[in-house]
Amino acid sequence: MWINHVFLGLIGLCSGLAVAGGTFALLVTLKIIPRLVGKSHLASKVLFVENLIALGGICGTILVVFPMIRLPVGHWFLALYGFCSGIQVGCLLMALAEIVNVFPTIFRRINLKQGLSWVIICLAAGKVAGSFFYFYKNLSC
Repeated sequence: MWINHVFLGLIGLCSGLAVAGGTFALLVTLKIIPRLVGKSHLASKVLFVENLIALGGICGTILVVFPMIRLPVGHWFLALYGFCSGIQVGCLLMALAEIVNVFPTIFRRINLKQGLSWVIICLAAGKVAGSFFYFYKNLSC
């Protein structure tokens, strides 16, 4: 019986390493993290940022794989976590969109020359409003 658990654990470990390797290969290939570090002016702390990204992945994986782990941190931590997660996802999406030149192509095609910052702010506000609606209506179930 224990050999089955060891075998399944090895398969899970290898699968997780493959998925994590693919994810980080995508981030490195598209140069998202170096671009994000450059835009945030943290070039002198790049190793610290990379360690935080890896630590966040590890902690997130532990919390997803072991849902019975409860953290008694309260609602303030949930709000902080949601805020930071939203910033992280938004930064990654904007960096990815910038890398593949989505916005310059769209702005050129619709002949938009002024008000680019307002378009970006409206996109972010729409994302926030959509997230609030999603969680308010409890559509996650």
